[in-house]
Amino acid sequence: MGEGSTPVRPEVVAAREAIVASRASLDREFMNLEASARAAVDVRAKVKANPVKAAGLAAGVGFVAVGGPKKLFRRAKAAVVGPEEPLPVSMLPKEIDKSLNKLGTDGAKVRGTIEREFAAYLEEKAEERKSRDLGGAIAALLLTAGRPFISRYAKQLAEQIASSDPKQFSDAMDKVRARRTDQGLDDPKV
Repeated sequence: MGEGSTPVRPEVVAAREAIVASRASLDREFMNLEASARAAVDVRAKVKANPVKAAGLAAGVGFVAVGGPKKLFRRAKAAVVGPEEPLPVSMLPKEIDKSLNKLGTDGAKVRGTIEREFAAYLEEKAEERKSRDLGGAIAALLLTAGRPFISRYAKQLAEQIASSDPKQFSDAMDKVRARRTDQGLDDPKV
């Protein structure tokens, strides 16, 4: 210190050193954060590291995209409940003749009457049909029972995708350090 300069108090020196240390610590944390983010989103490296998992993930996404679960569920339902009963080819002729003769001789009017009454009948009996739909009940049961397994697997898959490999993290950290050195951001004091 020269003449006329005021002596620096020890508290000021300590505070300055604490600020420099905090800045260095914050800078390291930013570098770690950047390297972690780069390693986490480096899809190309993840595919190279785990090609089988990547292919499985792509196949799973494709399976869901083309409606595979719905098709698989229909097949499982058919295996458990049995195939759906086909629609009848024709109704009993005697019963139809009696009913049609009572409606009149104009074919267009008879057809319209039959269509309206049949639609009303279906609407009236909709709740009853739904209540005895065994396939729907089984589907709801399977969906309810399978949901925890599906969500657990999806969570594990998401964690695996988001986690970074230590080697990938190290490579990303080297890239961050190189970029910061090239930009002159690394301070030798830090």
